[in-house]
Amino acid sequence: MAVNLPLPIAANLKPVAGIELGYAEAGVRKANRKDLLVMKLAPTATVAGVFTTNRFCAAPVQVCKAHLEAARMSGAPIRALVINTGNANAGTGEAGLANANATCLALSELLGCDAAQILPFSTGVILEPLPVDRIKAGMPQAIANLKTDNWYNAAESIMTTDTQPKAASRSVTINGKTITLTGISKGAGMIKPNMATMLGYLAMDAKVAQPVLDHLVKEAADKSFNCITIDGDTSTNDSFMLIATGAAGLEVNEIDTPEYKALAEAVIGLSQELAQMIVRDGEGATKFMTITVEEGANVEECRKIAYSIGHSPLVKTAFYASDPNLGRILAAIGYAGIDDLDVSKLNLYLDDVWVAKNGGRNPDYQETDGQRVMKQSEITIRVKLARGTAAATVWTCDLSHDYVSINADYRS
Repeated sequence: MAVNLPLPIAANLKPVAGIELGYAEAGVRKANRKDLLVMKLAPTATVAGVFTTNRFCAAPVQVCKAHLEAARMSGAPIRALVINTGNANAGTGEAGLANANATCLALSELLGCDAAQILPFSTGVILEPLPVDRIKAGMPQAIANLKTDNWYNAAESIMTTDTQPKAASRSVTINGKTITLTGISKGAGMIKPNMATMLGYLAMDAKVAQPVLDHLVKEAADKSFNCITIDGDTSTNDSFMLIATGAAGLEVNEIDTPEYKALAEAVIGLSQELAQMIVRDGEGATKFMTITVEEGANVEECRKIAYSIGHSPLVKTAFYASDPNLGRILAAIGYAGIDDLDVSKLNLYLDDVWVAKNGGRNPDYQETDGQRVMKQSEITIRVKLARGTAAATVWTCDLSHDYVSINADYRS
């Protein structure tokens, strides 16, 4: 059960002019489930992405990066994205690359474009051959039901251990023109920064120059998908894609403009919403935790401390049990790698409860107050370092018995 995460309503997911979505039941891993998605783009679209830093990055990630670079060099637009779930096509060597390229070729022949204009994505089990023939066989079905209002089905088509689809929309008016943004994401485990989530796609109908979009996707990821952690594992397939279809009247060609600022605010806001959905649906999660580190010397050290807390199994299991064993948080702060940290100036808060004062237990702290907060489904951990003015926020969840069960049974 996801933590305070209502199911998206299909009718509330706004179509984005210039992108159509179609799905199929290809039987990639299991029968009778949506597991193949095609996103067809208008030729006016620009596309940018950020990807996993895992050295065992999957074959589709490698092909995606190559095709995006080729598009920049040739000027030929990306015309479609193809995503399968159930099989990650990672740890598959040269055969995996050949299968990713074969997937692109098959879709390009159906859509009448070049294979280099297709971006492939996969998610699922690692170290198994991609059943490319099943994917090819499912493509005509996906193309047959291409629609602009298929976002809910699209979100279902990329799920693995997710308990529910993740999707959201919003609109923003810039210079009198209404811009529509809709996005989907998936992920519930093997989530850690150093790129993004396992898979995320955000489309908007603004016209955005390629260099501007390249900048925006990195800024958005850094403030959203790079601020979440569930279990400290970085996937082989992490990808976050930003698509600007160019169908609306607004053009954004420079970064240092009011138009960019307004558009970036909307993109980052929606990206944060999609990223937080992943944490709320973390495998076995029962609590959603916001970790804010303030008064740091720089953002980097604030993030290191926030992640150290968010990754700690001892911290996360204590929160699952509603056990105010909050010395575990201090320990995680201490081993975060800030060598010159003066812990005698540190203050720790749990929501409105002042737990640690100047590096030690606050004389006024009562364990019953800590337990009261820890029984909540949403909790904020706030750390004040007294070193400067920098701050950073990370979102995470607790670690329950169900996390172990889900991952122990994942391939069965």
